[in-house]
Amino acid sequence: MIKVLIAEDDPVSSKILKRNMTKWGYEVVITKNGEEAWQVIQDDKKISLAILDWMMPEIEGVELCRKIRQEKKEKYLYIILLTSKDRQEDIIEGFNAGADDYITKPFKYLELKARLNTGKRIIELTNELERLANRDSLTKLWNRRSILRTLDKEIHRSHRENKPVAIIMLDIDNFKKINDTYGHLCGDSVLQKISSRLKKNTRKYDEIGRYGGDELLMILPNCTLSNVKKIADRIRHFVCDRKIKTETGPMSVTISIGAVSTETIPDISAEELIKASDNALYKAKNKGRNCIVTN
Repeated sequence: MIKVLIAEDDPVSSKILKRNMTKWGYEVVITKNGEEAWQVIQDDKKISLAILDWMMPEIEGVELCRKIRQEKKEKYLYIILLTSKDRQEDIIEGFNAGADDYITKPFKYLELKARLNTGKRIIELTNELERLANRDSLTKLWNRRSILRTLDKEIHRSHRENKPVAIIMLDIDNFKKINDTYGHLCGDSVLQKISSRLKKNTRKYDEIGRYGGDELLMILPNCTLSNVKKIADRIRHFVCDRKIKTETGPMSVTISIGAVSTETIPDISAEELIKASDNALYKAKNKGRNCIVTN
């Protein structure tokens, strides 16, 4: 369901808008002025469409458009300006401010419904393009660029809130041998199924990405070194204790893990944390694989 913000200082108009849009299948949030709308947009990342009245207290709709477009946001917000201004210069000003569409008062609700449907199609297309740009095509995990961007954010939040963040770097033992013996399609299948097992065995707020080849990177916010050890051990057993079904038959696969937490190395950068986990993974490989090393 698409979440829509309505910024309208007329309580009767906003109530009618909400009633109609709820009936059309939208989740609606009502605000009564531009400042309130701006705060909600900042705080609620699920809002993907906004209907802004041009003339309202605190911040006018066209100025709010400019503020939204000036701020770099991860998710695109589709904006419809609502106004009684119908001069060509006003329409041009609205679009130049960053509006995607423009409806003049008074309007028919069927026209609004049609324009919302256009916005919905564009939002869905944008979301799909974003998904393709940020996801690894084979495993459906975050790709390297996205998972590193997430790690950088979590490191900054860790410093700001004084809470530890942990990462796990893991790879599949003897993965090259699997590819060479059974073929790359079999190797791809093994990587996909391990990725699927990992996704089923993580907390809702943990993130997993494909770092490169058969290396996978997990980010675990608010996680101490003792906790990441327990989680890494659970993951290793969850992945390795059951054989993986492939076209060539069931296959036993093991993984090696390097795990680190900022609890023991505060004020560390994302790059340094990656390097520390890489070193731990290298030690796990040297210990004979199918084990965990923590830093």
